[in-house]
Amino acid sequence: MKDFQKDFLEFVIANNILRFGEFTLKSGRVSPYFFNAGLFNTGSKLAFLANCYAAAIAELETDYDVLFGPAYKGIPLAATTALALATQHSIDKPYCFNRKEAKAHGEGGSIVGAELRGRVLIIDDVITAGTAVREAVEIIQGAGAELASIAVAMDRQEKGTGSSSAIQEIEQAYGIEIAHIISLQNIIDFLQAADDSALSEHLPAVEKYREKYGV
Repeated sequence: MKDFQKDFLEFVIANNILRFGEFTLKSGRVSPYFFNAGLFNTGSKLAFLANCYAAAIAELETDYDVLFGPAYKGIPLAATTALALATQHSIDKPYCFNRKEAKAHGEGGSIVGAELRGRVLIIDDVITAGTAVREAVEIIQGAGAELASIAVAMDRQEKGTGSSSAIQEIEQAYGIEIAHIISLQNIIDFLQAADDSALSEHLPAVEKYREKYGV
């Protein structure tokens, strides 16, 4: 596990962004953990998240020209990650995002910020069914650009309706590598190494869940 991943796990657990217990998901599965990216809701939390996205993206071997944040959740993620890449890694990339509805006045159009062109890296929080990603890819291709990669906060490494995870399906469909800050395996490794029994007691349930639904 890399340092930024360990720091991220310590942070999200301390701030109740990652919680352990019993949580019923939209799929009906009862998960032993819940990751709520919506709780990165202060300036300092968002800055920390952006630094972690930037650390994960900086390790990507994929070339990209512009960051794209799908409305609405992706907008602050793309803006702050572009800032973190520039200040922390000296990687100065343009960023843009879409409006849900195209504007008819002013400069018009549905894209705000830099031009959506070349090879595009999408910034999103999580990929569950992959529907939002496919919508974003339609926007990218509609602008004459191509998908280079996607960065997410967490990879649940969990089967969808078939034998693959949503992330694996996206990677296979578009021939890309998806970057993540943490994965379910990172959570398991973190719990295995935890000195705090209040944390390590959740390990059996998380391992059992991975065994049942993991990829």
